[in-house]
Amino acid sequence: MRNDDDKEPTKTGNGQAASRLNQVSAHLATGDTSQSRKSNRKMLSRLPADHSDVLGQISTLREIAAKPDPQRRGYVRQKQAGKLWVRERIDQLLDAGSFQEIGSVSGTVTWKKTAPMRETPTSFIPSNNIQGTGLLRGRKVLLTADDFSIRSGHADGASAGKTIYVEKLAIALRTPVIKLVDGSSGGGSVTTIRKEGWSYLPYVTPLRHVVQQLNMGIPNLGAVVGPAIGLGAARVVSCHFSVMAADVGALFNAGPKVVEGATFEEGLGFQDLGGPMVHCTNGTIDNLAANEAECFEQLRTVLSYLPNSGSDAPPVAPCEDPEDREDVALRSIIPRRQARMYNPRTIVTSIVDQGSWFEIGALWGRTAIGGLARLGGRPVGVISLNCEVNGGAIDAAGSQKLTRLLKMCDVMNLPILQFLDVPGYAIGTVAERTATMRWGVELAKAYFSTTVPIFNVVTRRVYGVAGGVMLGARDPVMQVAWPSGQWGSLPLDGGIEVAHRHELREAEKAGKKEERYKELEEEYMRFMNPVRTANAFGIEEIIDPKDTRRVCCAWAGHVYEVLMRERLAERARGTIQPSFA
Repeated sequence: MRNDDDKEPTKTGNGQAASRLNQVSAHLATGDTSQSRKSNRKMLSRLPADHSDVLGQISTLREIAAKPDPQRRGYVRQKQAGKLWVRERIDQLLDAGSFQEIGSVSGTVTWKKTAPMRETPTSFIPSNNIQGTGLLRGRKVLLTADDFSIRSGHADGASAGKTIYVEKLAIALRTPVIKLVDGSSGGGSVTTIRKEGWSYLPYVTPLRHVVQQLNMGIPNLGAVVGPAIGLGAARVVSCHFSVMAADVGALFNAGPKVVEGATFEEGLGFQDLGGPMVHCTNGTIDNLAANEAECFEQLRTVLSYLPNSGSDAPPVAPCEDPEDREDVALRSIIPRRQARMYNPRTIVTSIVDQGSWFEIGALWGRTAIGGLARLGGRPVGVISLNCEVNGGAIDAAGSQKLTRLLKMCDVMNLPILQFLDVPGYAIGTVAERTATMRWGVELAKAYFSTTVPIFNVVTRRVYGVAGGVMLGARDPVMQVAWPSGQWGSLPLDGGIEVAHRHELREAEKAGKKEERYKELEEEYMRFMNPVRTANAFGIEEIIDPKDTRRVCCAWAGHVYEVLMRERLAERARGTIQPSFA
C-alpha cells in the first residue's frame, strides 16, 4: 500500500511535467502547428529514402576534385613548370588503387537551391592540401600533398584542420607520414586577412604533433617537389629524411618578392634563392633527386629500412648475399703510406648486403659519410669517415650530419656499424670560424646520449677527441681492428715536432735535424705496431679484413635476436626515451 507521503511527490512531479510541456508547446507554436507538421512530412516524403541525394552531392564533388580543370590558370602554370599535378603524384607514389582520401569533399562550394529542402553544388574549389592513407610497397602510410595549382598551395579554410587531424592520426595509429611539399603547406597569405576581416596570430599548431612523432620514431619523410615556402619549408626540413627534385624543387623562408621588399636583393629566382645547389649542399635538405619520380623512389627506399614507429623493430628483409662472404681485396685497400687516400665507400659496399647501401647527405658534410644498409637482411645505420675530403678530419658540417643520423637511428632502433679512420676534428682558421668544436661537442653529446648498439671497425686512424668520442660511446665497446690500424692522442705528423721540439732544435744546430726526425719516426712507428696494442689488450681483436662481413653480420644477428627485444621492452616501459627533435 502507498501512504499519503508516497502520493504527494507524484502529484508534484506530474504538475512539473505538465508545466514544462506547456512551455515547450508555447515556444513551438507558430500559427497552425498541425498544418506545419503536415507540410514538413509531405516535403520529407519527397526526399529519397536511401539518401541518394546526399550521396549524389558527395559523388559530384569528388568527381570535380579528381579531375583537373585545364582552364584554371594555376593548373596551366603547374604544367608549364614541368610539374606533376597533385593527384598524378599520388598515383605515381602509392601502390595502385590504395589511396583513401581524408576530407575528400573539403573545400569551397557554391550551392543552388533546386526545390524545397533540396540543393545542388554549382561550383567547387577543392582544398589545396590533400590528405589520406595509402600503401607504399605494401606498407600503410599517411600522405599529405600540396596542390600548388590552387592558390599556390597557400592555406584555405580546410588545410589547417586537415593537417592537424592527420598529424594526430599518425600518433594514434603509429603510421609513417609522407609529405609532398609544393607551396606553403598550410601557411597563409595576406589575402586570408582580407577574407576573414581580421588579422590572426600565427600559431604553428601542427609542429607540436610533428615533434612528438619525430621522438616516437614514427617515420616522417618529405619531398620538395616545387617551391617550399615558410611553413611548408619548415614541415619538410623537420622530417627524419628529406629529398628535393632538382628540376622543380626550391625552398626558402620567403619568396623572391618578399625578399626584395625586405632586403633589397633584386632579380632573384627560385633556384638562386633556395634551389638544390643551395640546400642540398648546406644540409637543409638531405638528398638530391633528378626529378619527382626519383624523389618517390628514394622515399620508398628509406621507408623500407624503418619501422612503423619506435615501438617496433626495423623490418628484416630476405637476403641472398651469404653472411660469410669474403672479400680478399679488403686486405690491400688501406695504403701502407699514410699520406695516401682511398675510397671509403668501397669498404662499405663490400661489407653490407649487396645493393643495400643508401647514402644520406652525400653532397654536404662531406668529411663524414652516413646512410642506411642491411647486414644479412637486417637494417643498420652506417657511419664512415671520408679520408678523401680534408683527410677525414671531422668539420662542423660533418659533425652536424653524423649527429642527425645518430639521433634518427636511435629513435628508429637501428643498430649502427661504423668504420673508423679519423685523424681528429678539423683544424685551422676555417675550422675555428665555422665553430668546429661547438658542433664536435654536439656530436659527442649525441654519441653519449643515444643508446642504440654500435659496432666499430677500426680500419686505420683513431686519434684525438673525435676518435675517442666515436670509439668509446658504449660500454662495453664492441669492436675489431684491421692490421692497418693506428691510434693515439694525435697523429705522428706534427706530433713529433711538438713532443721533441727542443731536441730537434738542437739537432738542427748540428745540421742533423732530418736524420734525428727519421730516427724518432721509425721508433714511434715500431711502437705503434697494432700487435703491441693487442699484446696489452688495448684492442680486443685484430681481424683479417676479408672476414669483416662475417663478423659484422654475426653482431647484427645478435642485436636483432637478443638485444632488440630488450630494447623494445625498455621503450615500452619508458626506461629509454630517444629524442630526435
